[in-house]
Amino acid sequence: MQSLYKSETGKAEILNLYNQKLKGLNINYQYQDVETSFGTTNVIIVGDASKPPILIVHGSNGCAPIALETYSGLEVHFQVFAVDVVAQPNKSAETRLSMKNDDYGKWLHEVIDNFKLKNVTLAGFSFGGLVILKALEFKDTNIKEVFLTAPAYLVNGNPLKALFKVFIPMKRYIKTKKVKFVERFLNELFTEKDAFAIEFLSKVFLHFKMDFSPVPIIKTQAAKAIKTSITLIAAKNDLMFPGEKMIKRANKIFPSLKKVILLDQSKHVQNSVDNKRIVNLIHVDFK
Repeated sequence: MQSLYKSETGKAEILNLYNQKLKGLNINYQYQDVETSFGTTNVIIVGDASKPPILIVHGSNGCAPIALETYSGLEVHFQVFAVDVVAQPNKSAETRLSMKNDDYGKWLHEVIDNFKLKNVTLAGFSFGGLVILKALEFKDTNIKEVFLTAPAYLVNGNPLKALFKVFIPMKRYIKTKKVKFVERFLNELFTEKDAFAIEFLSKVFLHFKMDFSPVPIIKTQAAKAIKTSITLIAAKNDLMFPGEKMIKRANKIFPSLKKVILLDQSKHVQNSVDNKRIVNLIHVDFK
């Protein structure tokens, strides 16, 4: 299988930043490799095994340490399982899965089953939301409830806006290696400036073969078949997956929709204040 990294040097630079982010979190953790039919999956486990389990899923071109920072504080109330999604710039296998079938759902259930997790809560952001919804489509078994923040797979934004404000700056950075284009890209997506995201994605854009496949939309029939409780957190100023459009569709297609929140001041990627609000929401709702 051909590597998704363009060079071993580039891979080493990306994984070095991965390790820096994890170390900077100042948390006690353990790694565990899970063998799945889609390749080895790296999982970072944080918190006491006597507490209820929660599995968190990062967004596109991300990694488990970023998810642990996003959902910081959950480890006080849960045992947290942060997965490195396969075929992303992290420590899991480089097996590219299709967003059109149930591969992501099968993969995530294999991870859940490996740990023998029962009534696990799932929380995911952006592409992580797609992964979680794919898991619910595949089967509801052992999943207690889910929390989706600005998830992919429900609606898409204006493709022309995405082209000019996101993809063209990305391509210009790849061609020129001028960081100002990464900053321009991130300014459209991030509510607050994130120095690590600039550094990490600067490496990813140059050294990793990203998946530019169109993001599909969940079919109404599949959504109506989901019985697991869903809490949806949408972002009003989300260029990729517009919040108000998302909420309107979610209310129509999910009979198991428990709660909906619109973050009025948020772009696609939330700021630290909203992240804390989401963590508190998960904890309070669980109780």
